[in-house]
Amino acid sequence: MGKKMKAIVKHERGYGAELQEVDVPTIGDNDVLIQVKATSICGTDVHIYTWDEWSQSRVNPPYIFGHEFSGVVIDKGANVDRVELGEHVSAETHIVCGKCPQCLTGNAHICEDTKIIGVDTDGCFAEYVALPQENLWKNDPNLPFDVASVQEPFGNAVHTVLNGEVAGKSVAIVGCGPIGIMAVAAAKAAGASQVIASDLNEYRLDLAKKMGATTVINPSEEDPVEKVKSCTNGHGVDVVCEMSGHPVAMDQGFKMATNGARVSILSLPVQPVQIDITNDIVFKGLTVQGIAGRKMFKTWQQLSGLLQNGSVNLEPIITHHLSLEDFEHGFDLMIQGRCGKVVLHP
Repeated sequence: MGKKMKAIVKHERGYGAELQEVDVPTIGDNDVLIQVKATSICGTDVHIYTWDEWSQSRVNPPYIFGHEFSGVVIDKGANVDRVELGEHVSAETHIVCGKCPQCLTGNAHICEDTKIIGVDTDGCFAEYVALPQENLWKNDPNLPFDVASVQEPFGNAVHTVLNGEVAGKSVAIVGCGPIGIMAVAAAKAAGASQVIASDLNEYRLDLAKKMGATTVINPSEEDPVEKVKSCTNGHGVDVVCEMSGHPVAMDQGFKMATNGARVSILSLPVQPVQIDITNDIVFKGLTVQGIAGRKMFKTWQQLSGLLQNGSVNLEPIITHHLSLEDFEHGFDLMIQGRCGKVVLHP
């Protein structure tokens, strides 16, 4: 386009980011240019913004970060046939190779050569973003842009919860960041008999209650393992969704699981975690799953269905709307845990 746009740039290897004027991205024959209408801040973005150990080893500034968004197609390459100009889209953020054994066997979500938008490539904290057509998900034009922008993290929650049986089972959500709160809603919509949510942050526990948690636990006030067992006739829960990444909370998650339970781990601990494998996994006969991204595109179909039929309403999770220029305030809210999802509007 030969034009300029505003973008939030991870400008250096250190804390923070800058709002800069940069070139609007160019597109290839298989790419689409999207005008970003809403983009939400993720925990991964916070890692990059605060420049923690993980981001130091993974990302290479300067570049535009951000990966959760919704927008409108305004230009497309010569070979693009999956979307039309004017259509509303979001994106699967894993750019996969299509050639590895995982991609060839229907498991592209764990492609061995995955690149992540806004982590390994330029992202969507900008007025425009360019993406391969294969990564686009068409949105219902009646879906509000802010809700559409949080479908990607909602997909993480849906994949974590629905990667096994849920209906009629007791579920514990350990860690009530925004994705954990979405997992509460997904478990409730999937027919869980109980949804027990645990977190140290009372603000987010209140959001978890609004989204359907039947019991909330603050581990600073009571023993979460004992509380879970008291809610399940002393047995423990059938499903544990680990969203905290905290070593103590993760250990408690395994201890609150009943024999034969499923433990699905989405969180990314930044330090080693000590687990009693003998007593809390082997002798219990647990199934332990690592959850990466979303199944492409099975999870997107599932989450779209939950939104379309009204089983899940994500609007209460979106607690703040800010301009792109006010991004620092949005990151401060996320760092302090005084928010649900923060949506930026370019």
